[in-house]
Amino acid sequence: MSYQELIPLSLTEIVGDFAFKDFANNGNINSFFIGCLGYIGVVYYLIKSLQGSTVLYVNGAWDGLSALIESIAAYFILGERLESSYQVMGLVFIIIGLFFLKIPLKNEKNIPFPTLFKKA
Repeated sequence: MSYQELIPLSLTEIVGDFAFKDFANNGNINSFFIGCLGYIGVVYYLIKSLQGSTVLYVNGAWDGLSALIESIAAYFILGERLESSYQVMGLVFIIIGLFFLKIPLKNEKNIPFPTLFKKA
């Protein structure tokens, strides 16, 4: 697992989350389908991230990076704001946590995506 898998994982999650937020608040059926497509991407990149890694490591890195990227996107795209300095400190601790996880930039293991059906 590396940032090479985690960034697309987090970005597809943002697509799904933002679209589902629009569907939840406005009932836009197109947003529902975009949200579903976003989460299909999440499944793909999660599988790629888990190859050669552990659930514990991937989950911690994904949660932290996703929280950071999605918070930045919500701030700039949706215009949302945090309500207190404690919430800002929470994001700072997430950044510190990502640093301590020592996530590599690129995955050195080139593991092919698993096939659903094996040839007999």
